[in-house]
Amino acid sequence: MTAGSAEADPAVVDLCEVTDERLAELSGLAARGDELFAVNDSDNGRLAIQVMDRECAITRTITTSINPFDVEDLALAPDGTLWAADTGDNGKTRETVALHAVSPNGSARLYRLTYPDGKHDAEALLLDGAGIPHIVTKETIGSALVYRPASALTEDAPTPLEQVARVSISGTDTPGGPLANRVVSRLVTGGAMSADGRVAALRTYTDAYLFPVPDGDLAKALEGDPVRVALPDEPQGEALAFDGDGELLSASEFGDAGASSTVRAVAGTTALAVPPAPTTAEAPAQVDTSAAPPPAAGDDEPPWLVIGGGVVVLALIGAVVRRSRRRA
Repeated sequence: MTAGSAEADPAVVDLCEVTDERLAELSGLAARGDELFAVNDSDNGRLAIQVMDRECAITRTITTSINPFDVEDLALAPDGTLWAADTGDNGKTRETVALHAVSPNGSARLYRLTYPDGKHDAEALLLDGAGIPHIVTKETIGSALVYRPASALTEDAPTPLEQVARVSISGTDTPGGPLANRVVSRLVTGGAMSADGRVAALRTYTDAYLFPVPDGDLAKALEGDPVRVALPDEPQGEALAFDGDGELLSASEFGDAGASSTVRAVAGTTALAVPPAPTTAEAPAQVDTSAAPPPAAGDDEPPWLVIGGGVVVLALIGAVVRRSRRRA
């Protein structure tokens, strides 16, 4: 299914400016109350989550003992656990990817994961209403793929993933991104879930896509028709989060040395994803339904799900989505 069947043009306001070089490659964002949680794409041998106030000033750092490979996204669970998606794999070299469950005091649990169908680069993480992680891949050719653990996570051995969904995102003319072409406007670079679990969002370098999740079935929702919201012109937009009041927050890597990143808020985002009320039309006077086939039986869906996307210019994209990382 092609994403972006509906569009919205909500108000976008600047929240604050990130100037601290510790977040020059800001790739993951989460929010709760007066605090913003942010993770950098690069690290100094330790996974560190920066905690900012509403003026984007770093007030404290949650430092772990984890040495990650390539952290690309951040999700906040209701119990305060911060889930870091160590899923970046630009060179397609990793035998396993990882999720790090970080507590507010810095203690962390490491869960290694394996894909069922080869290596993938992924930059988006979603936690559904039951707390099940869904990883969405960043595909340069084809659809973005959605994966979730096929069994309970364990620290003892890698947990196999299963593919549960896919979504195709079309290129747009929204300005932004590291290259001036439609390819970068369809690569999935981040994700977020609303606090009540009823709206999921995926972003590309240029746009956000809102998926209503009315019944808690995230995988099914991701295969539905989203609402597309054009994001502000960002040099390399990868961070996305929902605020407590339903606003969508977006942010970018700095782009250039000595630059900064603006955290922006898209007002009333969750309301945009509410499906429109069905319209009623007067039925024809006489319709013979005796020969109509019975409704198709529902497909048996596994209890956890996931997405994917892609296209050309592989050499250019490879130059942009660079950087190798240490193995977690």
